[in-house]
Order: sequence, then C-alpha cells, then structure tokens
Amino acid sequence: MMMDEGSDPSVTIAQIVQRLKGTYLHSQLEKQAKECLHGPEIKLESLKDDVRRWLKASGWERKLQNAVYRELHILPPPGHPRAPLEHTKEPLAYMRKAQAGWEKRIMKSLNSMCTELGIPLARKRPVPEQKELTKKWNEMGTDEPELTKFRPVYAPKDFLEVLIGLRNPNNDRSEEVTVRSHWGLIQVSLNVCDISQMRETYPELSFTYGQLGIDDHTHVPQDLFESEHIRVGKKVVSAQDSAAAQQYSRQGCPTGLRAQLWTLILNSNSDPEDLTHYEQLKARVIHHDLLVDNLIYKDVKLTASNDDYYFVFEDYLYQVLLCFSRDTSVLEHFNYNSATPPKSSIHSKSGSEQYSVVYPPNGVIPFHGFSMYVAPLCFLYNEPSKLYSVFKEMYIRYFFRLHSISSHPSGLVSLCLQFERLLQTHLPQLFYHLREIGAQPLRIAFKWIVRAFSGYLSTDQLLLLWDRILGYDSLEIVTVLAAAVFAFRAENLMEVTSLASAEAVLADLSTLKVMPLLQIFLFATAF
Repeated sequence: MMMDEGSDPSVTIAQIVQRLKGTYLHSQLEKQAKECLHGPEIKLESLKDDVRRWLKASGWERKLQNAVYRELHILPPPGHPRAPLEHTKEPLAYMRKAQAGWEKRIMKSLNSMCTELGIPLARKRPVPEQKELTKKWNEMGTDEPELTKFRPVYAPKDFLEVLIGLRNPNNDRSEEVTVRSHWGLIQVSLNVCDISQMRETYPELSFTYGQLGIDDHTHVPQDLFESEHIRVGKKVVSAQDSAAAQQYSRQGCPTGLRAQLWTLILNSNSDPEDLTHYEQLKARVIHHDLLVDNLIYKDVKLTASNDDYYFVFEDYLYQVLLCFSRDTSVLEHFNYNSATPPKSSIHSKSGSEQYSVVYPPNGVIPFHGFSMYVAPLCFLYNEPSKLYSVFKEMYIRYFFRLHSISSHPSGLVSLCLQFERLLQTHLPQLFYHLREIGAQPLRIAFKWIVRAFSGYLSTDQLLLLWDRILGYDSLEIVTVLAAAVFAFRAENLMEVTSLASAEAVLADLSTLKVMPLLQIFLFATAF
C-alpha cells in the first residue's frame, strides 16, 4: 500500500511505529543514538537536532527510511475504523465466500492424502534421521523420499475452474450492458485498467525512454544508454535508497547490479537476525518431518528438476522451500491476504483433547509449480539465507496474490479479467476465433500468469520482467505481457482449429524478447 490522498496519515504512522518496535533496526537505532551522546559534536542545548544530524550522517536515517518505505508497501490501506478485519482482507463478501470454499477443498485434499497413505501431517524425526539430514543438507537432491504415491494438492488448472465459477450475486444477469463479458471465462465485474490508463501508469516503457532489454533505440545508441544506466545504478546502490532503486528498476536492472538493487527495493538486508532466523528454520526442518515436505520434493522434481535453466539449483530449492514451510512469520501477511491460514486438529500429548493448529506452520500449502517462484532467484543469490529472505519478501508482497481469490488490482481474478479485456478490446477477431474453436485464451495463458512466467521465458528475459514487477510494485505487467504474446502470434493463431493446435503455437516462449513485446503492445499499436 502507498498512502492514499485524503487518508489520515496519523493512523498509518502509528501502525508503522508499532510494527518497527522490537525489530533489530529499532534496537540498533537506540543503541547508536545512546553511543553518539558521548561524541563531542553533541551539545545538550541542541541534543535532539544533533542526534538527528548524527544519525543522518552515519547512514542510520536512510536505513529507517527504507524500513518505513517497505512497511508502506505491505500495509493494507486503512479502512473504516468500525469495519471488521475481514473487510480489510477482502471487501467483497462473495470473494471471501469463494476463497473460504477453496480453502476447505485444499485442506480436504490434504487430509484425504494423509488418511490414504497412513502418513501423519507431522512427526518428530528420530535422532539418527536428524543426523543424516544434517549431513546431507547441501545435497538433498541425491536422496529424496519415495514420491510415487504423492500427488500435488492442486494444479493451476483446478484453480482456474474455481475462478470461472465466480459470480457476483448482486448482479442481475438480465441487465448486462455488454455482450462482451459473455465472451470470456471470468464472469465478474472489477475495475481494471485499459490501454490508455496503462500508458499513463508505465510511461518509462514508452519509446522516449531507454530500456535494458531492447537492442536498438532510434533516439539514443544502446551502448551509450547502457553505460550511463550502469553508472546511475552504481550511485543508487551506493546511496542505499529503496525508493530510488524501485524507480530505477523500471528501466531494467543491469545483470551485475540486479541482486543488490532487488535487495534494496525489498529492504531485505543481511542483518545478523536474518541469518539467525534462517538457522532456526533449518533446525525445525531437521527436527520435524511434515507431510508437505513430500509435496515440495514432488514439485521440485516435476518442475525445476526438468528445466534446462534451473535443474542445477535443486538443493537450494529444497533448502529454501522446506525452511519457508516452517516460517511462522509468514503468517503476518494474512492480515492483508484474502486467504486464511489452514488449520488442522491434533491431539494433546496425553491424547485426551484436541486442539487446532495452523498447518503447515507458515499457512501456505504448496501447489504444482510453487517452486518456480524461487528458482529464478537462484541466479542472483548463492547464499541460502540471502536467497531465503529475498524469496520470502517477494512472496509476501506479490506471489501470494497469484493463488488466492480477491478483488485486489494485482490479485489473480483482476489479472485474468484484465487479460481477457485487453484481447477482447484490441484483438476481437482473434478472441472470437479462439473462443469459437474451444480454445479460450485464458485457458492457455493462465499457467503463465500464475507463475509470473517463471519456467516459460528464458531466465534473462524473466528477470527483466520481474525488474518491472518490482519497479511498478504491481503484477499487472504480467497480464500485459500475456496479451502481447497472443498479439505477437496472432497470425498463426488465426489459422488454428483446436485448443491443442493453439497450445502448440504458444508452447515455446523461450525465444521471446519481453521488452519489445511490451513496448509495441502498449505504445506502438493504434488502439
């Protein structure tokens, strides 16, 4: 969230202050402020101003600004003071109901697997097993468990069917003002941007700006732009300014600076507490075995391990995802996520009573393709604790929206609706043709959108796309690219006669160049 005009800043300020209290940054600020009191430049008569000046000169003020900037991005917008919490999470009742129904289905699927296989949701590992896992921590891919009996709890196509079934009960179907809504699969009305609004939102993608990821510019030689862009990027990294890094990444991050810039944008610092936290999560993995661990192993085997770009990172993926499943701090994002963490009943040690606990501990049940949210980050970070903290921040800002039902502009329902609207408005003949042959475009594009194109684009192109997700703090650009891919292959798609042949035309996206596609679709087409 960034603060809305007209909203009371005092409420937001109080929330941020409360959230920062007790953090490592807060304790360090207090410690540094106390230590600076002994300096000769601090005078009693101007104590407050002198301490502030010292904190600014020593870089602590910038760290505080970055932390506040991060909180502004993840705090939900302030609602009415009397509105219940569920309205903050998701204002539309029918969306909340659909999400709750979906969660029940997922948990039922997990529990039935648990019963069928006779495997507990969680168990403490025997000491010899703990020692063995500790020894093999960096090579877990060589000795994963027997996985043939496990299946993903759900796949993206299952989730699509739920979205297709969404209906707003307040809508009178007989009073639909437009026939176009009946063309697509998404049958709910949400406010999504059209091309003209997007041109205002993404001015840096226009032909008047230089872009990394585009080989030729008519107005400036590419090598000149790149050298100047790298020079500015180094200054941004040196200044350690999150807001500047976010603005900078809208034109793409140079390969050599991307890891530092993303860390800066996400304010994912390598504090000692982050490393300690990662080691604690690792210890939890070693001590306890969860049923979802097998789902993680299975997913990595089915996706990243079979990918030409990512198979080498198999061990990293296990480490990060197993730790992620134990991270109870992830539960905090449910304050602004339409979803609710799943719970399971367990017996007390005496066996006399039952009580419910969040399962898995982070509240996130992995689905088919989940590991692909982590895989591209392995190209940027080779230190597991760093990789973990960046992935976690990416997840609680963006990726959670790609597998929950909500009316948020970056939520999956809005993204799907926007994709269909873009094609219906600007490529109506193509949309109608594909619909008539039973090849609804969303059925093809949905898997791209759910994964933010991870595993479909070449890695260099995917990272250029994710630069813009971070730069604009929105997943909307994913939808624009999906529509642009259809526009690029429109001529071939007009010739197809079945869903299978349409999927064949769009099967391989690994040669596509992301930025020219986005630029042409948004700014070069006469819409």
